[in-house]
Amino acid sequence: MTTSSTQDVSGRLFLAVGRLSRSLRQAGTPGPGHGAISALATLVSYGQLRLGDLAAKEGVAAATMSRIVAALVEAGYVRRESDPLDRRAWLATATEEGERMVSGVRSTRVQELGRRIDRLPEELRCSLVDALPALEALISDED
Repeated sequence: MTTSSTQDVSGRLFLAVGRLSRSLRQAGTPGPGHGAISALATLVSYGQLRLGDLAAKEGVAAATMSRIVAALVEAGYVRRESDPLDRRAWLATATEEGERMVSGVRSTRVQELGRRIDRLPEELRCSLVDALPALEALISDED
């Protein structure tokens, strides 16, 4: 593969993933925005986190995460409490309602993605299945 073709693949993949992600978000139920759902999903996956650690995992500034968590607390999706080891820091935990919200959003978006995959011709579905290991490898070093 040449540098030019690698850049072409990179650009096409970037646009396709971004557009697919946006399209699936729009197909979901109304509620918290993408940043809030992402932060909530991270809390569901990792459990209780300091706000700074959550901000780092989400790739946003601490002040931004503080606003996101405040909105999630107000909506009843997150519980925030003082860190017993460092009273200056806050710990965030997804509530049961927050866990249900993430599960519902995932379910809706996964079902929509499944419907779209089902509409693909068989050869494209097979190509997609064959590409999954490569796509998963692209994100495996992020966790």
